[in-house]
Amino acid sequence: MNTDGASTNEPPIPESILNFWSGQDHFIHIVIIVGLAFLANIIVKSIRQYSEWLIKRSHEKKHPFDFFTQQPKFITLTRLIVSAITFLIYALAILFVLLIYDPTGTGNTFKTYLTSAAVVGLALSFGLQGLVQDVVTCVTIILSDAMDVGDVVDLMNGAIGRVERIGLRFTTVINFYNQVIFVPNRNIVNISRFPHGGILAYADVQIPANADPQKVVETIKRVSQGAWAQFGAIILTEPLLGQIQATPGGWNFLRVQFKIWPGQNGLIETTYCSQMVAAMKTFDPGYTGWQVVVTYRAMGK
Repeated sequence: MNTDGASTNEPPIPESILNFWSGQDHFIHIVIIVGLAFLANIIVKSIRQYSEWLIKRSHEKKHPFDFFTQQPKFITLTRLIVSAITFLIYALAILFVLLIYDPTGTGNTFKTYLTSAAVVGLALSFGLQGLVQDVVTCVTIILSDAMDVGDVVDLMNGAIGRVERIGLRFTTVINFYNQVIFVPNRNIVNISRFPHGGILAYADVQIPANADPQKVVETIKRVSQGAWAQFGAIILTEPLLGQIQATPGGWNFLRVQFKIWPGQNGLIETTYCSQMVAAMKTFDPGYTGWQVVVTYRAMGK
């Protein structure tokens, strides 16, 4: 420290640590740095394992905070906090090395070189812009309840699927083909959320005139159940059959409700409708495609 009060370039490290460090040779320096990296890695792995254990136990419903820990937001926040702690541990370890390591033995640490390199600082500032945008978007998504882990969403950039993880940098989505998609948070501009975990498709099947309604209902049920058994990856739940309804036009219809994977509408509009028309022709040979109407609903109960 200068007695005239002038500022120095000494790193903000306790003098006892600096004295110990300067009294060791380069081999000991390398051993300490490797040990520090190993310790940081052990701490990070321990934190991650504990967080995953906590999440796993939350699904077992064996502790008094089930109502909170069963919520998707608990999983999101837990993993987000772990990511932040991991980043902080690695950053502190690297910062410690930069502040104290003196490769030349002349008292000029990496801090001296870094602080004198304005170009490096400028490059880092540009490089961190994306990181800051990712983190800010991540926090915004969580606080605004835009989506949670387990939601089926459309992120408007080709990523349609179930949210697996919301991280500091990326949101992980598993799509229909079981592909894992990593979407940078800063690229998430619009979020389409499917409250039902998929799209509700309604097929209104017109009952053929002069046919036995009971036999028609049994046929509709058989065709619907067959489609569900054959296309279980697209039709997510068992089809629900309503009651026969009359219309002012003088014909009756039966509504069948499907829950399907988003973006797979063609199955109901083509395959299912074709099978249904073929089945209805056994009651009325003149039965045509317009008599099976498909509509969709993604919102509401």
